[in-house]
Amino acid sequence: MTETVQNNPARKRYELAVEDHLAATYYSLLDGVITFIHTEVPKELEGKGIGSKLIKGALDQVRAAGLKVIPQCPFVKAYIGKHAEYADLLK
Repeated sequence: MTETVQNNPARKRYELAVEDHLAATYYSLLDGVITFIHTEVPKELEGKGIGSKLIKGALDQVRAAGLKVIPQCPFVKAYIGKHAEYADLLK
């Protein structure tokens, strides 16, 4: 896969376009803390690791920006739980 996760600040979401579909994780940002609220992966992309790629890309960008994370979204919370390398981002 060569798709790239993109931040869309106007829509307050990170996006990953795959096969003419769009996966997205929505967030709010306040005082250096990003709260991931909800993640959506179209049915056509389910079971292909797209959600994980989306969250990994978003968290890598969050780290680069020096932000802390509140994983309100269950998918993001589970991803961080399975990938200890992102635990230091937690608020």
